[in-house]
Amino acid sequence: MPMLTTAKRVARQRGNPDQLIENRVAIAGQNSQLSIYDTYAPAARVALSSNHLLYCGMIHGRKIMHGATPTPREFCPNESFVIAAGQPVYIDFPDARPDCPTTCMTVEIDHRHLRRVCDRLEHDTPGAGHAPQAPAAPQALHVSHGGRVQALLDRLMRLYCDDHRDRDVLIDLALDELLIRMLRTKSRALLLESARSDEPPRHGLAAALWHLRQHISLPIDSQALARCACLSKAQLYRQFKRELGCTPGQFQQALRIEQARERLARGNESITHICFDLGYASASHFCRCFRQATGQTPSAFRSQHAGAPSPPERP
Repeated sequence: MPMLTTAKRVARQRGNPDQLIENRVAIAGQNSQLSIYDTYAPAARVALSSNHLLYCGMIHGRKIMHGATPTPREFCPNESFVIAAGQPVYIDFPDARPDCPTTCMTVEIDHRHLRRVCDRLEHDTPGAGHAPQAPAAPQALHVSHGGRVQALLDRLMRLYCDDHRDRDVLIDLALDELLIRMLRTKSRALLLESARSDEPPRHGLAAALWHLRQHISLPIDSQALARCACLSKAQLYRQFKRELGCTPGQFQQALRIEQARERLARGNESITHICFDLGYASASHFCRCFRQATGQTPSAFRSQHAGAPSPPERP
């Protein structure tokens, strides 16, 4: 019996699903993995996470995404969701049914491949691109994409299903194009963060971001931060402004607020403990900064989220 081609294997697995909710067909590349998910029945709070940066694109239907953004987001075709490594999301499928499944694709991208693209782009075109809209690198981004990106995603799916001898090279080239397009959008800060490995980056903006995240509660030592990045202080501040649209202090402040939101929502720590643990000089200073960033006081934010259902256990 002849061996099935990858395309026929994928079609057979999708046509004979093992489960009705998030039936997954995975296809590995050299530095990435494509997964196609089909859901045939309504469901709520279905968990998804990955150890790598996760690019998600809708193919058909509609999802509601919870947990990675401050408010739930409707996810539809011609839209992208980019999710940081380790960030869980919880998904509702309001419209899925057997004759009209909800279908999406994901691409898990190895951080080493991502770092190579980031380094190449920074070397070839320093300072190019657009700064993200917010100073902090978020844990997820939800953006609309145009026809070119959609055509690129369609091509990626065909390449993963191809058995050509140069398949892996062609997949990596298409991935490079996808990453570069993402780096030219507000996805830039998230990708720069995701490019780091378990070891701290040795130089550049990525090293400075890693240092700030690891020392979130300490006052910023500009000279030490510049040494960490192997840049002068002036060069470092120019890179922050050019690539992230903020100063190191503003970036650290956004990190603190994001962590404060997460800890307040969990509700198992006092506001005072969170305040001082994140490095604020006083509770009043923390309240002012939190309200300026979110429009709410810490106590109001906690009260609002206290009645929300807890997410499932992280997979």
